[in-house]
Amino acid sequence: MTKPHEFPHDFKGKVAMITGASSGIGLAVAEAIACYGAHTVFISRSGATAIASNLNALGQSALSISCDVSDETQVKETIATVLQKYQRIDILINNAAINQVAKIEDISLEDWNKVMATNLTSQFLCCKHIVPIMKQQRHGKIINVSSIAGNFRSKISGIHYVASKAGVIGFTRQLAYELAPFQINVNAICPSQTYTPMLAATLPPEAEQKLVDSIPLGRIASMEEQVNVILFLASQLSSYMTGAIVDVNGGQL
Repeated sequence: MTKPHEFPHDFKGKVAMITGASSGIGLAVAEAIACYGAHTVFISRSGATAIASNLNALGQSALSISCDVSDETQVKETIATVLQKYQRIDILINNAAINQVAKIEDISLEDWNKVMATNLTSQFLCCKHIVPIMKQQRHGKIINVSSIAGNFRSKISGIHYVASKAGVIGFTRQLAYELAPFQINVNAICPSQTYTPMLAATLPPEAEQKLVDSIPLGRIASMEEQVNVILFLASQLSSYMTGAIVDVNGGQL
């Protein structure tokens, strides 16, 4: 795999964990950061063994771990595995998320809890068990993936998705405040609609043109355009940024 674009920083020697790394933005950013030299840990329910194997065959350093990041026991076991192999964790990208399109009266409590657990509780659990490691290191980069929905509203997603992504924003700001004395940067990105499998599953074809017409830049974002910003937040180029909520939405707000 070749580097997807030019980026004025490399991640050689860094250990990066990415959740939701088997598809979409998570997969794209994991592949990119691996190409820039990081020891990259792909975390997902289904695993990304073939992807990690391909990267290793190309001389990159990648590890795939199957983990339900809403399950605290699995999160702790996963982190222990990473530490045993690499002895450190420098970058955490909390990207795991699910979405449902439904009106409030059609959302069951089970659906609400499932979306909250995947989109918000998972970020709490990963941070809870990785923060002590970063505190000991006296450095770290945490990037939480929120959404334009959490910073405003959604044209297509259910209210439970919107609430979970709004929660990510508050979680990010408070965690950044708590961890600043330890030189740990915590920021969030709020992507708008991006060409991912999740969007394809939730956006009816007849609604796509209407969506495009509502975006000032006149197009839906590519995954690379979101990846570029996440790489920036994961790098030392953003060393004086913490608690920032970065909008990447083509001008929609």
